[in-house]
Amino acid sequence: MSGTITVDKVSSTTKTPSDFLKSIRGRPVVVKLNSGVDYRGILACLDGYMNIAMEQTEEYVNGQLKNKYGDAFIRGNNVLYISTSKRTVAEDE
Repeated sequence: MSGTITVDKVSSTTKTPSDFLKSIRGRPVVVKLNSGVDYRGILACLDGYMNIAMEQTEEYVNGQLKNKYGDAFIRGNNVLYISTSKRTVAEDE
């Protein structure tokens, strides 16, 4: 060998959690809190602490719609998970 080093490349289809979060900005999401409450709406933005800003937000408790908010801000330490929504907020109206 003449000192050549080979490096295996990771597949270009590998996505990180950060890539996922960037890709869902502006799309309908479901945010589940540690308390069990769900918030459904359009993901406006989020930061590295998982603080979330949402638009057209609906609050669901035990699967029942409780409130509708224009904008909602959720502190990151309350978030259990963020999921993409299969239906849009407008379909629920």
